[in-house]
Amino acid sequence: MARYTGPKTRIARKFGEAIFGPDKVLSKKNYPPGQHGVNRRRKTSEYGVMLAEKQKAKYTYGVLEKQFRNMFDKAARSTGITGEILLQNLECRLDNIVYRLGIAPTRAAARQMVNHRHIVVNGEVVSIPSYSVKAGQIVGVREKSKSLEVVVNSLAGFNHGRYSWLEWDENAKAGKLLHVPAREDIPENIKEHLIVELYSK
Repeated sequence: MARYTGPKTRIARKFGEAIFGPDKVLSKKNYPPGQHGVNRRRKTSEYGVMLAEKQKAKYTYGVLEKQFRNMFDKAARSTGITGEILLQNLECRLDNIVYRLGIAPTRAAARQMVNHRHIVVNGEVVSIPSYSVKAGQIVGVREKSKSLEVVVNSLAGFNHGRYSWLEWDENAKAGKLLHVPAREDIPENIKEHLIVELYSK
């Protein structure tokens, strides 16, 4: 499946946020990329603002357009606030849960770990990054993968108490999704109502 493999700092500078994690370059160059990035003073249209918010959500969670649209349609058919349900569904993706548990340092690394069959859900190997984790399910590292350098380094010093909807078992190297996170518990700076407005046009 196609995946963005270009320079991530360029994308982060485009949105003015470290959406891929801490970035030294972003702190030095806090203006858009490109030859005219420093002097660009164009006013963004209302549509442009909504489009940028959707793009930011896609890049943050590593989801492509078609998959993102399908997730939005699913959220729109559900009972509740569409934007919040969309973000909750993104948060419950297996690759994101692996990242939130500290098993991988980035979502891209988490996606790769899932693809390479290093992750188990309720003891069964799952190799689909978009797999939707349900409340009560336990996500962990496969037994023979627990000594992987990337796993050991990522878990070292990771604060497992930062997310109230996840519970971590250090001995088992596994975590449980206690419940779907509420909107106020999701730390991403995404204005989901703009995405809903964009797709409603």
